[in-house]
Amino acid sequence: MALQTENIDQDKTESTLEQPLALDVRGLSVRYQSVSALEDITFQLSAQETLGIIGPNGGGKSSLMKSILGLVKPWQGSVQVLGQPNTDQRKLIGYMPQIEDVEWNFPVTVADVALMGRYARRGLFRRPSRADRAAAEASLQRLGIYDLRHRLIGELSGGQRRRVLLARALANQPSLLLMDEPMAGLDAKAQHQLLDIIDELRDEGTTVVLSTHDLSCVSTCAAKVACLNQKLIAFGDPAEVLTEDVLNQTFGTHLLLVHQDGQAYAYRHHTHAGDSEAKPESE
Repeated sequence: MALQTENIDQDKTESTLEQPLALDVRGLSVRYQSVSALEDITFQLSAQETLGIIGPNGGGKSSLMKSILGLVKPWQGSVQVLGQPNTDQRKLIGYMPQIEDVEWNFPVTVADVALMGRYARRGLFRRPSRADRAAAEASLQRLGIYDLRHRLIGELSGGQRRRVLLARALANQPSLLLMDEPMAGLDAKAQHQLLDIIDELRDEGTTVVLSTHDLSCVSTCAAKVACLNQKLIAFGDPAEVLTEDVLNQTFGTHLLLVHQDGQAYAYRHHTHAGDSEAKPESE
């Protein structure tokens, strides 16, 4: 009996080892004409992990997101999702763009936008099925905006618009969810609600990649952190990566890092004469 148990445990271990990485980025470089956006980025992410990407504006966070999604073609390198080229796995990826990247004056309803998340699975020109509509409605209900389904997106508040973008991504029922600056402009309550949703998705098997300027968010919700400024400055566990030296290299300025209640906060030192106080770092 002991031998049989040992064999079962060994089979479980081998099965775990055989599972493909959720995300495998190798030697990724991106250029826009002659301008380099990303240089030789390499990292791997296991299934159900949450990755927080931090870095300065213009540091390549959005370019990395779009490269993973397949919207930007690499100049060099490769991206694989669940063991296959990312361009072959589009139906497994959900994407929540920055709110500024969306044309909010387009005359569509909240329900229409959520249903757009099903395009990757059914194609652009096929009529929505009953399953498509059910998935879109379920995503709206999950985010507490089902009652807004008949509203035009241009009539919504900033927080409501972010929920609609997330609903569109979740309607695809993704294995990999990409979120570009999802915390920007949210108050503390809305941030906590979003973090709860991310935790739920991870528990359900979803791998989440989010970019943010909020170090406290990364230090508490992310299993891995990537510090990015065109190059990958550091990648690993938050406790190992979120150091003053790494943050100074990432943001190109001198930051003071403070840990409090298990969260990390960065402060930029004033350089004005006669002012010795530290200023909270918005990055």
